[in-house]
Amino acid sequence: MNTTKATTQATTQSRPDTHGMVVIHRGIRRESRLLLELIAAVAPGDTARARVLADHFRDYRLGLHNHHHGEDEHIWPPLLARADLEADVVLRMEAQHERIAATLAAAETAVPAWESAAGEEERDALVATLAEHRAVLVEHFDDEETSLLPLAAKHLRLEEWNAMGEHFLAHTPKPKLLFFLGMVLEEADAAERAEILGAMPLPARLLWYAVGRPQYARRTRRVRG
Repeated sequence: MNTTKATTQATTQSRPDTHGMVVIHRGIRRESRLLLELIAAVAPGDTARARVLADHFRDYRLGLHNHHHGEDEHIWPPLLARADLEADVVLRMEAQHERIAATLAAAETAVPAWESAAGEEERDALVATLAEHRAVLVEHFDDEETSLLPLAAKHLRLEEWNAMGEHFLAHTPKPKLLFFLGMVLEEADAAERAEILGAMPLPARLLWYAVGRPQYARRTRRVRG
């Protein structure tokens, strides 16, 4: 084999395929929109419905926090360490994460106030907070997909990129992982779904089909009414 060609292939194989991030973003975008719409539709005083959606928000917050914390820990530092990179892009991502975290914290404070009695005023305050959260979230995702992912695909090593997913697995309670898998798979096309599941160990795939998929279907029916 030509030495130059072999070197190019080895380099390509050691670089990450960042498209999986786009698929993850689809699921998070959907859930941020649904939370906003579903909470806005809750009738005043319906505390049972409020509890269901409050619990769903807490899982959404957990997943998004762990996703972004993995980027903070494993993606931004090595990118910033490459002197030839556009550091302003990475610094902008960090600033956007801070804004998203602030809106999540505001929503986390507003949820219990609404959940306890499902009051109309508390509901509307929470909806306004979630609308602000979704606005900064979508802005960040659009920017990250356009500006940051090409840099990551070019400059990060595969093991550096994979460390972000390993971080998520390590910091997420095991019973929640099947829900987050379902959240991502729901927005994946057939090829993307096959790639995600194909990368999982066989026992994990079997667990998804036997337990996770029906569990996720029941949950979405309950949450979405």
